[in-house]
Amino acid sequence: MLFQVWAPLASKVSLRLNDQDHYMTTADGGWWEVDAEAEPGDRYGFALDGADALPDPRSPFQPDGVDGLSMVVDQAAYEWKDDAWLPPPLSEWVIYEMHVGTFTDEGTYGGALRKLPYLVELGVTALELMPVNQFSGDHGWGYDGTDLYAPHR
Repeated sequence: MLFQVWAPLASKVSLRLNDQDHYMTTADGGWWEVDAEAEPGDRYGFALDGADALPDPRSPFQPDGVDGLSMVVDQAAYEWKDDAWLPPPLSEWVIYEMHVGTFTDEGTYGGALRKLPYLVELGVTALELMPVNQFSGDHGWGYDGTDLYAPHR
C-alpha cells in the first residue's frame, strides 16, 4: 500500500505503522512516500524530523479522535446496493439539516437511523448531515476543519 504525506519543510519523514518505522523518500512537490504492507485496521501516522507520529491529514478514519493515529480502511469492502435508486425531482425535496450529535439522546448515526421514520412522517425527503467529518470532542457543529476525509467516529 502506498502511503503519502505532504511535508515540504521536513528533512526526514517516516511512516509509523503498527509501532514500526518505515522511512519515506521524497517525491515531487514536497510529497513523501513509502510502499508498506498494511491491512484494514492497522494504525499509522507520520513522524516528521524525529518527532512523535501525527495522524494522516487525509485519514479515512480516526478511531481515537483527531489526535490519535489513523486507521487503514478498505474502501472497496462495502458493497453498494443502491444501483436502482432514483432521487425525487428537486422540486419535491424537503431538506432537513441534521446535527447528528444533538438530534438524538445517543448523538450517533445509529440513533439518527432509528428516527428516520419520524422524519419521513414529517415530510422530509432529503437529509444534510452535519457534521460528517471527524472533530474534537463529543459534539460538533460541522465547522471544525480537521480530518475532512474521516467520518466522525
